[in-house]
Parts: sequence; structure tokens; C-alpha cells
Amino acid sequence: MTMRRRTFLRVTVATVSGLLAGCGERDDDVSSEPGEAYFPQSVASGDPRASSIVLWTRVFDPERTDEDLPVELELFLDEEAALAVELDGVSRLEASARAGADHCVKVRVEGLEPGTHYYYRFAYLRDGVRRLSRLGRTRTAPASDADATVRFAFMSCQDYGGRYYNSLAHLATQEVDFMVHLGDYIYETAGDEGFQEADAERGIVFEDTEGVLHVERGDTQFVAARSVDNYRQLYRTFRGDEALQRVHERFPMLAIWDDHEFTDDCWGPNGTYTDGRVDEHDPERRQNASQAWYEYMPVDYPDPDFEYDRSVPPPDDIRIYRDFAFGRHLHLVLGDVRSYRARHVVPGDAYPGAVALDQATLERTGGVPDEAGPYVEDIETFAGGVYATALRSLAAAAEYPEDRVTGPVSAEWIASSLQRLGSDLDPIDEETLASLPRGIAYHHLGKSGFWGRFGSRFMVAARAFERVANVAWAETDGASEDMFGAAQESWFLDTIGSSTHTWKVWGNQFCLMPLQIDLTGLTVPDAFRHVFNFTLDDWNGTPNRRAQLIEQLHEIGNVVAISGDIHAFFAGTPFARTGASARIPELVTGSISSNALRPLVEHQVANDPVLSSLPGASSLAGAIGDFFTLSGGPNAHLGFAEVASHGYAIVEVGAEELQATYYMYPYERVGERLYDAPGLATLMRTERFRVLSGSPDIHREQNGTWRRWNTDTQTWE
Repeated sequence: MTMRRRTFLRVTVATVSGLLAGCGERDDDVSSEPGEAYFPQSVASGDPRASSIVLWTRVFDPERTDEDLPVELELFLDEEAALAVELDGVSRLEASARAGADHCVKVRVEGLEPGTHYYYRFAYLRDGVRRLSRLGRTRTAPASDADATVRFAFMSCQDYGGRYYNSLAHLATQEVDFMVHLGDYIYETAGDEGFQEADAERGIVFEDTEGVLHVERGDTQFVAARSVDNYRQLYRTFRGDEALQRVHERFPMLAIWDDHEFTDDCWGPNGTYTDGRVDEHDPERRQNASQAWYEYMPVDYPDPDFEYDRSVPPPDDIRIYRDFAFGRHLHLVLGDVRSYRARHVVPGDAYPGAVALDQATLERTGGVPDEAGPYVEDIETFAGGVYATALRSLAAAAEYPEDRVTGPVSAEWIASSLQRLGSDLDPIDEETLASLPRGIAYHHLGKSGFWGRFGSRFMVAARAFERVANVAWAETDGASEDMFGAAQESWFLDTIGSSTHTWKVWGNQFCLMPLQIDLTGLTVPDAFRHVFNFTLDDWNGTPNRRAQLIEQLHEIGNVVAISGDIHAFFAGTPFARTGASARIPELVTGSISSNALRPLVEHQVANDPVLSSLPGASSLAGAIGDFFTLSGGPNAHLGFAEVASHGYAIVEVGAEELQATYYMYPYERVGERLYDAPGLATLMRTERFRVLSGSPDIHREQNGTWRRWNTDTQTWE
């Protein structure tokens, strides 16, 4: 897609210049009337600072779809719209809803009073009549020297298909200063059976059918957004929801993106749908996603004159990491790890039999571990190449590149492949096996298929992965675990390290804390008798960088991470490899509506041919929350886990403590529209946590008493 720069969205900047006696009508006799139909996504505000705010709307006129449309903004001090605020010397600020920007409008208002509620509305001028949007409410940040308690909500993951935003309907009844959206504001796929449900009333059917991406993954097929119009349609649809509109009309939002604003499990401009079957490097698609996000999200940028420019390649085309101060006690720092992160350490298309770490490397980096297995050093010449021929035939049958069957190959993989083939070849004899070198192959990490997330990004054997990650970290001087990029990392540490605020809250897209599952004591095949990393798509996939970062943040003090993405509620204190003394608190919110973690795991296990064949696999999936919090288990840092609920969290920040309340309701009710149901409040159960200034400990309220999480005993005491 090409577009002239002048057709892009340009942010209108206005400055408060006075207070008018009343709103009244203009002398030009232009009348006003409700016109909500012309504002189908209502209004929104974002990025509050002590003296500025960004206001947003979108205008739609079905008879003028290709025209720029005249818009006016009015600002008030009261909900009755009687105390009008003058902008640039006028009572109604003129702006333009440009056709080339999907008729989105953004206005950055400056010169505001700190800690103040403002009310605003837009008007579309049509046929001599001002058609009015709904009235929105927003709030500026407290002044930098204000001893103010700040209350905000944070949330993530709001899939649309077959699901309702009951969590947001409940949030709209609360009183907060602002809300933080940690990502997955939209979902780019339609009909991905791995986690989405079809629903005639609550579904996505892309209008730009020529622009969609057709995805084939195994036996499943679905479509995903690719064109800028596809991504715009998603924002139009999601933002058309009544509950989402309610919270936008009441509270300013600070947003960052995670993966689904672009593509699932992305790294830079790369997708992972096919796990390497197809090259998913797609900078144009990344730009389409970023352009739509820029148009629809009420975000302020370091340069007020910033305009999205498609001539600049990603990730330099847009910068979303930024920070905000709220009085003396809260400094909120929002990062962006998706745009800059390195490729996942274990590729989804890694050949399972290939040796990731040979014996020489293992001996050089700590010794040969028990999980290492024998391997042949050159599959093409070993035994005259007969095993290579057999393995290549198996690869060819799976349409896997035969030329990847080369070099060192695991003897265990050779044996299992011969069994799958029903081959007449004799397996490698015991005497020869005993003479072979030992190494770690990709199947030792749990990768049993030629392509796939299991064993690469999900359910990866922890000890074997740690060895692979450590070697990659050393060989690349840390580049294998880059998350921030050099410029952002320097900014991030400098910003938090130099902050004079009581609390430094890090808005982090995904989990910092390890999430491991110990299957060593269960009756399962030997290949599954390991401690597994549940996912490597988050900070679990960069264990060396995470440990380093936690040490740095612990030294700064009073740093709290708030996270999302995982579709579950967690609370704990992830710590560095040096021990639990170097740790920081982390609060993780569940999803607004996206499939909760437990039913998501149950679905994935039931539909995976390898995992579903395990004895008791469905029971194991249903007990995922218990595995995370198993007493004496690998997650000593994790004090709380709720994996079968939707909801959000509210944080209250003061001089002495930071308190968080989780609002959770059962995942079974997400398919019902409960926006105005009198029983919605009774569905919500709460859990409360707090962190005291000067301590990295996290406390939980139980029966009216605050109890501290003890990582040694793994109990609340």
C-alpha cells in the first residue's frame, strides 16, 4: 500500500487559553443535536500528564466515505457541559477527520490544570447541524510535587469472537484515575480454532478479503489481518463494543502493544503461525498493524509533531515506550519488548534429531548432564548412510526439508524414527551406542515434531533449555536474549534508576516470573519426566537477561512489575539466579475475555496428538494451576495463581505502600453479555495484595490479616 504523507493522521495540538461563562450557541445560528451514529467508536482519551491529555474520536458518514470531514472539539469543566474551556482562543476547536486515516481524529490539549477532571465532546458539522458525540470524561495527572494517592486499573487480552467484555462493564462502575492496557487490545485472527470461538453475533468477517493472510497450520485453516484496512476493521469492531466504550468514556488510557496487535508470538516483524514452514518475515504487515494502532490509540509521543511515516522501516517507524509521572509517589514506565526482541532461542522448525549442543560444548560449559544422549557425528556417512536415507524419507513424508537431516543426529531420534517408519533396519546396537559421544538434541527439549510450538515455545524441558540458552548467550554476547534493543534498554534503566518517585511501576507486556511444571514424579513416559518451562514466549525464554535485569531493578528498590498476556492471575516475587534476596514483586492480571489459561491448556492438550496420548493428560491439563503452586515445587517465587477466571486489577499507590486488588469472575460466563446484569458484581471475587515501601516482599490479605509470602517455605506467613 502507498499513501501520500499528507493523507495520514496529523495530531491537532491545542492550548487552553481561558474559561468561558457558558457553552451556549454560536452567533452563526448553527444548531446542535445528538449524533452518536456518526461516532460509532464513541470517544477516548489517553496518556494523561499534569498539563496535557490526548483526546480521540472517529467520524463515520456513509454518504461521505472518501471525504475529509469537518470536526469540532469542545472541552468543559463539568458534566453538564456548562463551564466551557477556551482552546486557542475559541470555544470550539476545529479539526479534520481525514479519509486517509480512516476518519480518526486526535487532539493533544495542553495547558491543563493538574489532577483535574475534564469533560469533552466532538461535533461533526453536516447539513448546517452540529452532530454531537457522547460526552467523555478524562483526568490529568497530579502535579509533580503532590502528595497524592493514585488509583489505576491494569488489564490485557480482550479477544472478541464469541466473548463479551463483562470485565470492562464492571470496571466502568469503579472510580480510577486512569487505566493501563498492557496489550492484545485486538486479536488479528478470525477463526483460529486453537483459542478462538465462532459466533454469528460476536465474530469477525474481514471486509477486505483480498488483503487477508490465509494461514494453514496442520489440519486447521484460518485468516488473519494483513492489510491496513484489515487491522482498522478490527479496531472499529472491538471499539464498537458498549462496555469498552464505557471505560474509554470515563477513564484515560495508557496503552502498549503485545503480540496480537500484529501477529501471535511475534518477534520484530516476524510471525510464527507456521513455525518455520513459511517465511513469515513481513515488514509491510508490521507497518500496516502499526499504522492502524497509531490511528486508533489515544497515545502521546515524545515529539508532539510526530506523524506515522511508512517510509521509515520498523522498528524505527514508531516508538511506543515512554514514561509518566503521577505526583510524588508513582512513576509509570511502559516498555516495548515485541518490536525489538530477538528470535526465540529454540526455532519452531528445528529438526528434533539435530544436536543443539555436542559433547565438546557441554564439557566446555559445565559438563555432560544426565539428560544428554548418544549421537552419531555425521548421519550421512554413519553406517553407510542407511539411517540418513530412512530419516529423510520420514522428513519427506511430513513435507519437511530433507536437507536438514545432516550432521550430528541423536541416536534416540534415529531409533524412534525407525519405529515410526516400521523400518526393517536394525537399530544401533548397544555396544556402538556406548561408544558414541553424548549431547543435547532438540527432542531433549521436548520437541517431538518437525514443526511446532511444543518443545520450542511451550512445554520445553527446563534443564536442557538452560544449557542451550546459556551457550547461545555466551556465543552471541547476550544478543540471543535481547528484548529491549540497545537504545530502549539504556532509556529504561536510566529512567527507572534516576527516578525520585516512591514507586517505580514497570508496565510489562508479559510474565517476568518463571512458570515451571514438574512432571518428574508422575507416571508418564521418560520423555516427559522433566521439569518444563510452561512457555518461552515471555521472559522465561531469556533466563540470563531476566536474571540480570532483576538484579538491576532490585538494587534500585521499590520497583514493581505489572504484567499480562498469560490469561491468568499471578502474584509473586521473581528472583535472580544469585538467590531470593535479589527479587522484585510482580502482579499479573488475567484476561479481559481471551480464553482463560486452564481451558486454553485443556483445549490444546486435547487437540495435540502427542500430548493427548499421555496417560491422564486431560487431568494434568485441568490441574495446571496446582502444578504452578505445588508446595516444594520449582516456583518458589509464586505465591498466588488463578487460572480459570477473567477480570482486571486495580492498584492504589501511596507514600507507604502499594496495594493491588484482583477482580475475577468464572471463565464459564464470558460467553454471556452481562453488561447491565444486576448480578455481575456478585460474580466478581477479589484478592488483595500489597507491597510496603523499602521491601521487595509481597503480602496477601487472608481473613483480614496481611501475610507475607515466604519463598523458603512457600507459604503465606
